[in-house]
Amino acid sequence: MKRAVIVVLLVVFALPLVQAQNANPLRDDVLNDLSKALLKPDAVTQLSLRDQSYYYVPKDIAKLKNLVFLNLMGNNLEDWGSSIFTLNKLEVLNVKQNELTYIPNEISNLNKLIRLNLSNNKFKELPEAIGELKELRFLHISFNNIARVNAAIENCNNLESLEIDNNQLSFLPKEIAKLKKLKTLNLGYNQFHEFETTWLNLTNLEVLNLENNKLKKIPASIKELKSLKTLIVSNNELTALPDEITQLENLELLILSKNNLIALPGNIAELKNLKTLILVDNPVSKTEKERIKKALPNCKIYW
Repeated sequence: MKRAVIVVLLVVFALPLVQAQNANPLRDDVLNDLSKALLKPDAVTQLSLRDQSYYYVPKDIAKLKNLVFLNLMGNNLEDWGSSIFTLNKLEVLNVKQNELTYIPNEISNLNKLIRLNLSNNKFKELPEAIGELKELRFLHISFNNIARVNAAIENCNNLESLEIDNNQLSFLPKEIAKLKKLKTLNLGYNQFHEFETTWLNLTNLEVLNLENNKLKKIPASIKELKSLKTLIVSNNELTALPDEITQLENLELLILSKNNLIALPGNIAELKNLKTLILVDNPVSKTEKERIKKALPNCKIYW
């Protein structure tokens, strides 16, 4: 059963991550050799230097003025340099899996960015400059040491997906509530002790991941997230769910594993669209399991 849970999670989260690091082959050729790209610099729009053991961003990248896609994933970058910030046509930038320790103010020069992947580095905060990226739709900053998100993120009002799991966050700025286009919010593997009421303003949210935090309670007001399709609250300290959770009429996937749940709400049958329910590692009695099965006959349940 646990293997099946892993498969479900991969389906939910793997596709966006793959898209974050891949170019668009239908747009133009993707070059992976800088020296070849420099032969016709004005013609190059997509460049992947992934896994090429760079310790710094090559200065000659600045000659590729028409780049819209740049993948520097899996190198040994310790410093951003300056050349990358002259590429003001960039729409996709991937610096995942490097050794970067800060996000410079010059990131604001890349104001056409749509997708930015900063995951698996050594960042400690998401700075004010990130708010200048007003076209940004997808921000991946997982697996860092981030303890603070600057309130200026409210200016990224086109943001649809914020992946900031596996960090050191215990709160988000209240301004997060202004991200009205946000559909995916991944806060898993952080230090949240409470479900923040500001999240309830994210009325277009479809995926909310709060796994592996320190939540003791889900508020009744979660019913306000009417667009929610996926809710993941596994590995927390929950002992009960509010009856109001059954008002999430669009909910399709509910992952509750590794909590202290003895029972689910008596009106759980109201989740008519629920397709998958994961209750692995909860002290649910045999009688309660039978009740849940009868209440959700069209739902795949993992115990």
